[in-house]
Amino acid sequence: MSAVTVRVRLTFPESLVRIPVLARLVRAYDVSPNIRRAAVEDDRGWILCEIEGEAAGVDAGLAWLRAEGVQVDLLGDVL
Repeated sequence: MSAVTVRVRLTFPESLVRIPVLARLVRAYDVSPNIRRAAVEDDRGWILCEIEGEAAGVDAGLAWLRAEGVQVDLLGDVL
């Protein structure tokens, strides 16, 4: 298996702002998020990060985030 790094913007609705979503992602899919920028308020939040791990784990983790209600936008090289 090969490790990959994916750059994403994660946008959280109010219902998920207080939930430890990234901690659950790390434990369940064995990935490492590198947070580059973030803004969290009471009613919404976003994180720009690089998610690194085995390709299958990263893909499954991103699919899980979407299923949980997080908007996942894949980015290019700009953070």
